[in-house]
Amino acid sequence: MLRNYLKIAWRNLAKNRVYSFINIGGLSVGMAVAILIGLWGWDELSFNKSFDHYDQIARVMQHQTSNGHIGTQESIPAILGAELRTKYATSFKRVAMASGEGDRILSYGEKKLTRSGNYMGPDMPEILSLRMLKGTRQGLREMNSILLSASTARALFGDTDPMGKLINIEGRADVKVTGVYEDLPFSTEFRNLTYIAPWDLFVSISPWVKRSIDNQEWGNNSFLLFVQLADNIDMPTASARIKNAKMVNVPAADRKFNSTLFLHPMSDWRLYSNWDEGVQTGGYIQYVRLFGLVGIFVLLLACINFMNLSTARSEKRAKEVGIRKAVGSLRSQLVNQFFSESILVVVLAFGGTILLILVLLPWFNTVADKRITFPWSEAPFWLVSLGFVGVTGLLAGSYPAFYLSSFQPIKVLKGSGSALRSRVGGLAAAPRKVLVVVQFTVSLTLIIGTIIVYRQIQHTKNRPLGYDSNGVVMMEMMSPAFYGKYELLKTELTKTGAIQEIAESSSPMTGVWSNDSDFSWPGKDPALDPDFSKIFVTHDFGKTVGWQFKEGRDFSRAFTTDSSAIIVNEAAVKFMGLKHPIGTAVKWGGRFDPKIKDFTIVGVIKDVLAESPYEPVKQAIYFMDYENANWIMIKLNPARSVSESMAVIEATFKKYVPSAPFGYQFADQEFGKKFASEERIGTLAGGFALLAIFISCLGLFGLASFTAEQRTKEIGVRKVLGASVLSLWALLSRDFIILVTVASLIAMPVAYYYLNDWLNGYNYRTDLSWWIFAGATLGTLIITLLTVSFQSIKAALMNPVKSLRSE
Repeated sequence: MLRNYLKIAWRNLAKNRVYSFINIGGLSVGMAVAILIGLWGWDELSFNKSFDHYDQIARVMQHQTSNGHIGTQESIPAILGAELRTKYATSFKRVAMASGEGDRILSYGEKKLTRSGNYMGPDMPEILSLRMLKGTRQGLREMNSILLSASTARALFGDTDPMGKLINIEGRADVKVTGVYEDLPFSTEFRNLTYIAPWDLFVSISPWVKRSIDNQEWGNNSFLLFVQLADNIDMPTASARIKNAKMVNVPAADRKFNSTLFLHPMSDWRLYSNWDEGVQTGGYIQYVRLFGLVGIFVLLLACINFMNLSTARSEKRAKEVGIRKAVGSLRSQLVNQFFSESILVVVLAFGGTILLILVLLPWFNTVADKRITFPWSEAPFWLVSLGFVGVTGLLAGSYPAFYLSSFQPIKVLKGSGSALRSRVGGLAAAPRKVLVVVQFTVSLTLIIGTIIVYRQIQHTKNRPLGYDSNGVVMMEMMSPAFYGKYELLKTELTKTGAIQEIAESSSPMTGVWSNDSDFSWPGKDPALDPDFSKIFVTHDFGKTVGWQFKEGRDFSRAFTTDSSAIIVNEAAVKFMGLKHPIGTAVKWGGRFDPKIKDFTIVGVIKDVLAESPYEPVKQAIYFMDYENANWIMIKLNPARSVSESMAVIEATFKKYVPSAPFGYQFADQEFGKKFASEERIGTLAGGFALLAIFISCLGLFGLASFTAEQRTKEIGVRKVLGASVLSLWALLSRDFIILVTVASLIAMPVAYYYLNDWLNGYNYRTDLSWWIFAGATLGTLIITLLTVSFQSIKAALMNPVKSLRSE
């Protein structure tokens, strides 16, 4: 019986090739989208799960109250690690301090590499359950040691055994390779951890870190702390125990910050990383949920196509149903027949889905920043796919199966078939219209959402930077070899004509590396907690980056007193409540540093957008200082090509700083990376929206074909009576335009509600202009007209002699 069902199903598919293509093609696209989203979602949900102690690993974070607001940060004091290790030993199996991950220079002989890694406590290899290829996880117990990833070891040593070899890190210390570990998986927070050096080494070569520990500086929040829970304790209990571990050590004068420690589980790092006033407000999980719904809806659109086309063509198979029933077929047998056809279509569509995924996966991985591979060997995937095909087949075939099998043979086999036409045109047409409205409501909502996402990104990109990023090159001074060479490099580079200006700073233009609260000024509100971004710069920094002054002047060599001068941004003037900032005296020190230094504001610049483009610019103070520089800023000569200028700059640096690899960043490109996550989401949403509208229009094309075919004789009569092609086109297109208009009236308020809520999460946000909704609706109507017009015009141009001839 099953063989007979499939044979009949195949014959029907082959007989109606256009409709078969629409059904199979639409389902293939719908299932491909759903499976891609499923693979992406699974990758997100399994992020970091490759670690053996995944459920026991946490990052120590803190909430701090300042000026009535609670801020949350992962940076903590350097001495907290020892505090937890000694006083809270029963709660933690392992505790590891860490510096911030960053690029550093590794040298072996003449070979020099820039690699991303970290200084970490000796427990970290165990916490991360590193898969050691050589050596053991105990390799960081020696101060002058280092663990390398397999790729880094291969890059440095080739096929030579790296164990015991001495390499230099940052030009500051020689370290011995004591272990090689497998590269960490791509779907982890530590995927760029290509080496680990001991935390104790970091302390010994960094005087400011050692000073922070020796002086018990609980206010110096510059480091990271990772823990692994003891086996007999859970996360909430351990988090509650350390709540006041910092506050009990903070001097009474600073307890107004009310620092509260807590554990952020590794399971929440990826998906639940947003905080507002000390409350966890979600994070990337919202996109996982959103795209999960998108996948379901896109698959639903494809199923709607199948149901619509199947019921629309019911008149073609009505007599078949009637004859089968007349000769004794049970309704259950007819239901099985139609379900067999549905399952066959889905199986064929699934084959097309596999091909689509294989074609789209490279693009998808690039856009989504993933390394997803097709799970050929994963039995769970095929089991899920089998169930997926079955459920989709039943879902897509349920309505046609039960609807077609309900026809009464007496009415079906009557000569005129008018009763059937009435039923098809009435009872069956209503659900079809509802399904078309659902299709275009979903599609239009996705289109509007995509437009808003891109508009928000563009709105933020157009936000004033407060400086000129064009032609600004940033170079991090990753080795001591850079220091003391500034004047020499400036002289040589200026002679070449490749640059306009050069200067140094303590932070890049796209970030702030230091903050301080130890400031006071005349008229300061005693209740105000100071909190400033602190940036050290050299002469010509303003000219190099194109500072925009509101008041006062830039640092100048003409003023010998500028060593005690400062420049502030607009946000600082507002924060300090200064009406006439120029000449205001500012004191720095007295609380954390006993030595108080006096400074005078000589200039006010427009806010420089250095950190998150989605957040307000923080109040900042700029000092003139040549000793705390970590970055070199270069303004290229616009009269020369970038490639020519960079070649000259590279040659100069290799001549005077030969021990360090030549590395640089363009300020505008680095700033653009701040939008990477939102742009990925926007591109994915745009792709899914296009596929959704494609699937909807595919179904619309099929329905338009059927409508034109069903009304062939009516069109012929109207042409004989003098109807024009334009009027016939309007007649056949009108119903579809009405349905899409209804869909737009539903989609617009739904999209407005959810998108307005999404935009409220941004401090610097675009608005929901009416033209976005009108434009999306108009575009959808145009697409609809183009889709149905082919069949409408084709039917209107048909010779009435052919359409009116007797059957």
